Amino acid sequence: MEILRSIDRNAERWLLLTFYVMLVATMAVEVLRREVFSYSSIWGEEIVRYSFIYLAWIGAAAAVKERAHIRIDVLMHYLGPRTKACLYIFGDLVMFFVAVIALYWSYEAVHVSAKFGSVTDGLRVSKVWFLMAVPLGFALIIWRLAQSLLRDFRTLRTGEPVYEGDTLFD
Repeated sequence: MEILRSIDRNAERWLLLTFYVMLVATMAVEVLRREVFSYSSIWGEEIVRYSFIYLAWIGAAAAVKERAHIRIDVLMHYLGPRTKACLYIFGDLVMFFVAVIALYWSYEAVHVSAKFGSVTDGLRVSKVWFLMAVPLGFALIIWRLAQSLLRDFRTLRTGEPVYEGDTLFD
């Protein structure tokens, strides 16, 4: 049970670290190869591109978890805790609805790619592995939104202040 709690707490962090290190290391090697040896590979560009895509989608899920997406919250300072919680619940429900639709349509692209067996130009690996970044990202977003909704309903019921995440500028 402790392992699952640790995964839930740190999954996005470790995935973000993995893809970020892969992106930076590959880019550094490719710059060195291009500048020193006057040679570059097509697979390096693909690894960097697809690492960045995974990084973006996993980062979006991490931002949902921490309630760190950009928002204008000037009015939120003047609202009571119950109204604030209701607004956060409404926003999460709208985002949940959009994420479910996006998950369906992004999986459709993966399905078509798998059906026709498309591969990447440089790595010659099935594009399914790279196209899965979008449905995986939306699945993580849906999971984190469900957790956020449960947390907000709990705080609404108990009357505690709603979790607002960390502020960027204070």
